[in-house]
Amino acid sequence: MANVRSAYTDSVNFFGREDPLKLAERFGTPLYVYNEAILRQRCRDLLGLSSHPGFHVDYSAKANTNPALLRIIRDEGCLVDAMSPGELRLNLLAGFQPEEILYVCNNVSADELKNAAAHGLLVSVDSLSQLELYGRVNPGGKVMARFNPGIGAGHSAKVITAGKETKFGITPDCLSDVFDIAARSGLRLAGLNQHIGSLFMDGSSYLAAVNVLLDLAAEALRRGAPLEVLDFGGGFGIPYHKYEGEARLDLAGLGRLLHSRLTEWAADHAYEGRFCIEPGRYIAAECGLLLGRVHVIKNNGSSIYAGTDIGFNQLMRPVLYDAWHDIEIFRENGKPDAVMVEQTVAGNICESGDILAKKRPLPRLREGDVLAVLDAGAYGYVMASAYNQRPRPAELLIGMDGAARLIRRRETFEDLTAALI
Repeated sequence: MANVRSAYTDSVNFFGREDPLKLAERFGTPLYVYNEAILRQRCRDLLGLSSHPGFHVDYSAKANTNPALLRIIRDEGCLVDAMSPGELRLNLLAGFQPEEILYVCNNVSADELKNAAAHGLLVSVDSLSQLELYGRVNPGGKVMARFNPGIGAGHSAKVITAGKETKFGITPDCLSDVFDIAARSGLRLAGLNQHIGSLFMDGSSYLAAVNVLLDLAAEALRRGAPLEVLDFGGGFGIPYHKYEGEARLDLAGLGRLLHSRLTEWAADHAYEGRFCIEPGRYIAAECGLLLGRVHVIKNNGSSIYAGTDIGFNQLMRPVLYDAWHDIEIFRENGKPDAVMVEQTVAGNICESGDILAKKRPLPRLREGDVLAVLDAGAYGYVMASAYNQRPRPAELLIGMDGAARLIRRRETFEDLTAALI
């Protein structure tokens, strides 16, 4: 089904038995489209990192919370986390049981902590203050403490979640304070967790942070903590620059080292609890793309602008992180075109920063073209808004049979006003 620029989606049969032009015509644009086969494969990639019986993949639901996708992720054998009452509600709606959900939150209220405890969840607190508060709302319960290993990684300063410049976690030198606070409230320290950041493509920092948490866990066990869960966080990167041949993260190499370390450590410390990783992006990003349509081609001086209906209200990552997403091009009777012209792809939001791709070499765009923004399955729809009072898009799933089904209808103008009183 080769078109103007479609080599990647052709290579993975992303659209199955469907045609992106017909999907855009039938369901309208913008339109999120997900591929079930790719989603299942990414779950299996990570589940294969270790065969240790206590190893689990704990999907970070904030990446994409559509229950249709959550059900597939659960079906593949993954656990899940939640960081808000809303995410918890969607996890439960998708069929996850309380023992399959970790509540990983930060800077939340007593009522939110009570809600998580009432649902029987293991709750992670990421400060001594929150530990004190949790001890007051759930005395005698279990708790997990999030530590900052001092090692950060990520594609943007805005997604680095460990190190000196971050709001997250308790520093390792406060381990005694954690024990003292827990003892005063009768809390049982059942878990330790951490997260170093998002989108690492080299596993060395992750493995270094694993060792930091394992050292903390060894000390916690020595002090008598009844540890049940050690969660090393996520951040596993995916190649966003597919048309430049960007290499994938070496999961096989990372898995060998991780499995060896966990197996050795568990034997040395007689640990029979769970080891968790907490991926979001790696599982969800590549299974999703965003279809939009070109409505305007214009020149400002020497610059060519393609105006589309994909504003940052539909996909926030480019304006928030200056993130790169490859773009494919479809048109009626389109043929592959290798001639590149520098163009800026913009959205329809009344903001100068509403740029999807700045001065990007692409085949020359035309009015009416349908664009596919790749790797939009993570932090896409979940970060969308109704800014400029434009309703959020619909979501489709290409099933294992290659057919599309609607998994979220497009918002209406009535939806935008439904909460007004």
